[in-house]
Amino acid sequence: MLATDKGVVEEWLSEFKALPETSISSYASSLKGKSSLISELYTVISEPYSELLEPVCHQLFEFYRSGEVELKRFTLQYLPELVWSYLSVIATREKHSSGCIEALLLGIYNLEIVDKDGCSKVQSFTIPSLSKPSVYHEPSSFGSMALTEGALSRHGLTRVVHTGPYCQRETFTAQNRFEVLTFLFLCYNASIIYMPSPSLRSLCHTCSRICISGYPRKLQKKYKDVDSRIPVSAEFMVHMLTAVYYAMYNGEWDLACKALDDVLYRAQLEMFPEPLLVGNAIKNMLPFGALKPSKDAPRSIQVEITPTSSRISRNAVTSLSIRGHRWKRNDLSTNHSDSVESQTLPLSDSNVTIVQEDKHDNGERSKIQTENDAQHYQGIQEPASDPKADGKEIKRQKSLRKKMEDGVHASSRI
Repeated sequence: MLATDKGVVEEWLSEFKALPETSISSYASSLKGKSSLISELYTVISEPYSELLEPVCHQLFEFYRSGEVELKRFTLQYLPELVWSYLSVIATREKHSSGCIEALLLGIYNLEIVDKDGCSKVQSFTIPSLSKPSVYHEPSSFGSMALTEGALSRHGLTRVVHTGPYCQRETFTAQNRFEVLTFLFLCYNASIIYMPSPSLRSLCHTCSRICISGYPRKLQKKYKDVDSRIPVSAEFMVHMLTAVYYAMYNGEWDLACKALDDVLYRAQLEMFPEPLLVGNAIKNMLPFGALKPSKDAPRSIQVEITPTSSRISRNAVTSLSIRGHRWKRNDLSTNHSDSVESQTLPLSDSNVTIVQEDKHDNGERSKIQTENDAQHYQGIQEPASDPKADGKEIKRQKSLRKKMEDGVHASSRI
């Protein structure tokens, strides 16, 4: 670590102690723009033998218990790197160099499991129902859902899952280690929308290194930190996948995809059903083509929305439109046959007279059909008339049409 880098961290350690309480809020907001400080703190945490590691952990814990929201989020952004540093030191059996990190993680855990009054928290989560629409699905896409008595009794009911209360821990053991780390990742995921890009990149690297350390896949990677296997739990891996899923669609697509493959690789070796189910669901949810090609553009999930009633075309198929279509089709077929027969007639004087008569008849017929069409559409809108009169009118139209057709056939024979 260079002297200038060391000076940046030392200045950060000293300036917070001299701040009055009225300036803490503005100071917390200004920490977001100190990119050089943020990167140097990552360097200090990744070096277990650094002389600045202990004061940095102490300062981060002071930030977290100050109660200022921005300071708590500033500490939480280093949680993935802190978890990896702690687990890597445990894997190398050098526990003496991880005491400050262990104290910081336990301090955050003990602060989060109690409320302001010091009572144990009981957190609740609502499980969504597939019968109600969300930004990811619509019930209509699953086909028809039978409205049985059991389905109706469950409609509108929400399932609520409660977690807690949690026990306070004074030290890490092999039994409670991943219970504490899983809860810490739960706290990280609850605030992941406020985490900057360096934190998401650190998250992806941490998930990959934890899952492949001590396995043959590590030989294909550039990680040369730890050669021993790091034990994990299924619930801890599920929370890692939740964070990776968020990073995948928020600017870290490549690193998140690699981390997802590494987590699935470890889940297959451990035969954990929960992370396998979650990881494969994430992997098979969307193809690569559904993402925006620009790397700098914000990632998003494209969802196809079923059109509402206002988007339905006004040209709906009705009984009236079907009847009108049949009339047009009959007229077209009749006119087409008439034109074909008229073209085959010889051009004689008698035929000219007959053709003129046919044209006159056809004009009269089209006029009659137009009047009949108007009467037909008008009759649909008006109240129903006498059925006997309608029957006579239909017979009269049929007889008229038959006479005209006989005239056409007679002209063709002549």
